[in-house]
Amino acid sequence: MQLHELKRKHKNRDKKRVGRGGKHGSYSGKGIKGQSSRAGRKMEPIVRALIKRYPKLKGYKSFRFETDFSVINLDVLEKKTKDGEIINPENLIKKGLISKIKGRSPKIKILGTGKLTKKLVIENCRVSKTAKDAIEKAGGSVKQIVVAAK
Repeated sequence: MQLHELKRKHKNRDKKRVGRGGKHGSYSGKGIKGQSSRAGRKMEPIVRALIKRYPKLKGYKSFRFETDFSVINLDVLEKKTKDGEIINPENLIKKGLISKIKGRSPKIKILGTGKLTKKLVIENCRVSKTAKDAIEKAGGSVKQIVVAAK
């Protein structure tokens, strides 16, 4: 078989010619006047256009919050802990001060709200500047062991 011997499987269909008499005469099923009756009409549904544009707007999914993060204040640690205790995510979960998120122990940040009088040793927790000052002033220490990101 050669190129000039090829034949179509289906016959060509004639183009529908509207506005030339017959069933689709005069206005050709387009009504009278207006944008929708003109040649080259392109009207998108406005709601669809808005929905398609959303991902491109500033602030839409452009940043992510850390969802596996727990916050705890100094006043809570003052009430619920003993003097000289080690504070880390595992111990806080055992005490019931925080809970696991999606089956994992969350990242923890200690904030400086409240007063602290006990000597506490903080490990594997992020600590705000005011909280760090208060912990060290009470005689405690902050040991931050950096764990590699997963």
